[in-house]
Amino acid sequence: MYPEELVAPMKGELVEVGFEELLTPDKVDEAIGRTGTTLVMVNSVCGCAAGTARPGVKLAVSQGKKPDNLTTVFAGFDTEATAQARKHFLPYPPSSPCIALFKDGKLAHFVERHHIEGRSADMIAENLTAAFEEYC
Repeated sequence: MYPEELVAPMKGELVEVGFEELLTPDKVDEAIGRTGTTLVMVNSVCGCAAGTARPGVKLAVSQGKKPDNLTTVFAGFDTEATAQARKHFLPYPPSSPCIALFKDGKLAHFVERHHIEGRSADMIAENLTAAFEEYC
């Protein structure tokens, strides 16, 4: 597990723009089960999270339509909450970072790590913006 002083600034990047931290399995289930749309970002310490995933997500939620609920778990830190979130992502394998969009508790759109690596923040934002237009 990563030390809190390492992950706190990375968590803060999303919390500062309105993301709710899901720190327990129960909070994960509650958030995903909400009526409407819920975005869940599995945050991480890796370079692709810092370089493209977090900036892309922040850009996507700052313009146009966006999900009703913005949430996040942190892989390697919020381990039980992350494991619970990943149960809702099936059949997709565990990866971090990754981004899931739920509509009325059902997985509607998923961005896996291999769709994040090597792509720009703008490309990730475009992908998410299109999903938001369709589902939100």
